[in-house]
Amino acid sequence: MPASPVVPASLLSVLGKLRVFTTPGFTTFTVMVTGLVAQTGGGTVTGMLTGAGLARAWPHDRAHAFFSRRRWNVDSLGIVLAPLIVDTLLPQGAAITVAVDDTLFKRSGKKVFGAAWQHVGAAKGAKPVGRGTCFVVVGIVVELPFLTRPVCLPVMARLWLPKTGPSKVELAASMVKVLAVCLDRLLHVVADAAYHGRVLRHLPGAITLTTRLPASAVLFDLAPPPTKKRGRPASRAPGWAHPLDSRRPPRSRPRASPGTAAPTRSGSPRSAAFGTAPSAPRPSASS
Repeated sequence: MPASPVVPASLLSVLGKLRVFTTPGFTTFTVMVTGLVAQTGGGTVTGMLTGAGLARAWPHDRAHAFFSRRRWNVDSLGIVLAPLIVDTLLPQGAAITVAVDDTLFKRSGKKVFGAAWQHVGAAKGAKPVGRGTCFVVVGIVVELPFLTRPVCLPVMARLWLPKTGPSKVELAASMVKVLAVCLDRLLHVVADAAYHGRVLRHLPGAITLTTRLPASAVLFDLAPPPTKKRGRPASRAPGWAHPLDSRRPPRSRPRASPGTAAPTRSGSPRSAAFGTAPSAPRPSASS
């Protein structure tokens, strides 16, 4: 059995452009990718060694240490991988569609870093929750000639730490900004309703964002220009649109006509202006 797998020349030429590892690390990386492509079982570290034909030739600690202790950075790999995907699979100068989503990897150990109980949108059953590590993933959408629908190729991912680290929206925004710098093209970012907030207001001009608004969202016009007067500048236009959920219309308080008192909820002399008489006092217990 060979000490290293036989890698096809076409695959090796692609992997050779991802030189963000040390020399021993690149050898292990080549083995892991080859085993991932060749294996027919689970995409685990052991499964990749088995697919590469090195399950009995290499110590398994060498493969596990590549992900836990070796000197390489996930963001650096994404910065090199993203231009390679764009230059190879997309037309020159075309806009890039970037998909953002998060996924939960279920973990049951008590000492797993970042593992916690959290919501799982794809879970089935009455309680859509699960325990594990959640990663925010950013991928580039491409169309391949041998498929009938587009596919998303992940290029960056970051671990979300509930209650202790940045939010999912902040992680997604930081990765999208990095892609905008290294790709230097127009990016059309698409995401679900979980990815919205103030942090996305300050994206570069070369990035557009399309997301599904919550059912209780309210749409405002753009803020008017500064008036150079005293006071806090307006953050939005005074007129606002109706909520997207028509079942909850905005509250409106009727205004009293000139010369009449304002309405009140309880019976009082002011309610006479709206055609209702004041409520009679209740008899006391002694009467």
